[in-house]
Amino acid sequence: MNKNSIRTIKLNLPAGKVTPATIGKDLAPTGIHLANFSQEYNERTKADIGKIIPAKITIYEDRSFKIEVTAPPTAFLIKEALGIQKGAAKTGHETVGTLTKKQVAEIANIKMPDLNVYTLESAMKMIEGTAKNMGVVIEK
Repeated sequence: MNKNSIRTIKLNLPAGKVTPATIGKDLAPTGIHLANFSQEYNERTKADIGKIIPAKITIYEDRSFKIEVTAPPTAFLIKEALGIQKGAAKTGHETVGTLTKKQVAEIANIKMPDLNVYTLESAMKMIEGTAKNMGVVIEK
């Protein structure tokens, strides 16, 4: 029997550390059981503690749910690779770090399943674009 979904929500959540209190304002109106959601999400993401892992939550009429987790946001991966807290305040006027082509390729490999591209080179161009918008220079 097919369940009818009533809503889909996308949230960026801290891996392995979600509590009903942290997701209450976003998910309580849907009527799903917050403790069950927290437990399932934390179980799925416990290997990535310290990262932000996006979750796509599909809520069904019977208040059951399905969680799909994806790779961390590109900006998060770039900041992690550089060891910085945030990107440039004025893009184009300040530089916050430099990524090597190898680092760009590593991030592109992580993000490939989530991007709408077929080649690593295309994924790398997308990563480089995000990096430039953050004030990050790419080594030649």
